[in-house]
Amino acid sequence: MKAYRKYFLKKLGWFAITFVFAFVLNFTLPRLMPGDPVAAIVARLAQGMSDASGVQAIYQQYSELFGTNKPIYEQFFIYIGNVLRGDFGFSFSQYPRTVADTLRSSILWTIGLQFPAIIVGWIIGNVLGALAAYLKGGFDKVLMPLSIFASNFPAYGMAVIFMVIFGVALEWFPTSGGYGFDLIPSFSWNFIKSVIIHYQLPFWSIVVIAIGGQAIGMRSMAIYELNADYVKFARFMGIKDRKIIGYVFRNAMLPQITGLALSIGTMFGGALITEIVFSYPGLGYTLLNGVMGQDYPLISASTLLITLMVLLANFTIEILYGIIDPRIKAAQAD
Repeated sequence: MKAYRKYFLKKLGWFAITFVFAFVLNFTLPRLMPGDPVAAIVARLAQGMSDASGVQAIYQQYSELFGTNKPIYEQFFIYIGNVLRGDFGFSFSQYPRTVADTLRSSILWTIGLQFPAIIVGWIIGNVLGALAAYLKGGFDKVLMPLSIFASNFPAYGMAVIFMVIFGVALEWFPTSGGYGFDLIPSFSWNFIKSVIIHYQLPFWSIVVIAIGGQAIGMRSMAIYELNADYVKFARFMGIKDRKIIGYVFRNAMLPQITGLALSIGTMFGGALITEIVFSYPGLGYTLLNGVMGQDYPLISASTLLITLMVLLANFTIEILYGIIDPRIKAAQAD
């Protein structure tokens, strides 16, 4: 128990240190971008105004509202207090909409896209990897090169290929947006149908990459288990092959389940470029709009959310490893 407490506290300490550094960078880096976002807002609001003093008054008003007239260190401490209250401020690019409201809607689109894609890719990939290890022969020779190609292909590259083939050449699916631009979000059949159609290309471009990585991992683990001593002994004892295979793939699934948990925890940071390619209204596309609009609060909140989810996923996996495998706990506690 003492060893595990030491292991847990060590991991928690590294988590806290990493989060502090990430928090500082998430605040500082967007504010080092060139340009003045308040000036861009004022320019839009003051179109047609010839009174320079009036424009200056509007600028000062919005500088005070967004806090950009204060020194950077003072903005930082104000930001910390606001974040602790769950207040990320107003979005520069979508004012008067708040950052929290903007993220709330985009996160739902991201979860709705990436969570099912991760699950489907994990299931299909593990089934194909298990079959490749068991059947071998031609099936394995065809599957492995395809899996290696898919797993090493960048997410944006697969998204572009799907867009060109199925969106531009064949014209089977639309190439951008989460639904038709002429529709208003509602529970009508037309809107739901449009969402499903727009969903296909980004969904399957993520699934294909997930299948490749999972198939390779499952095939390697299954081959290792199939050549283990307990399998040879079980066959020598005359145990039916079907029962042996059940134990083999049950053991091979353990690392894959860990990988699934990590993929789910890091889905906010994964395949966001796919959303950008298809202009899908998720977190990735929102973050792009924030960068293009010099929206400091939106960029900071988005990257902070992504960082926090990745850190929590890794921290959870590390703790679970320590519980499941005492060897890891003992090694880390030394």
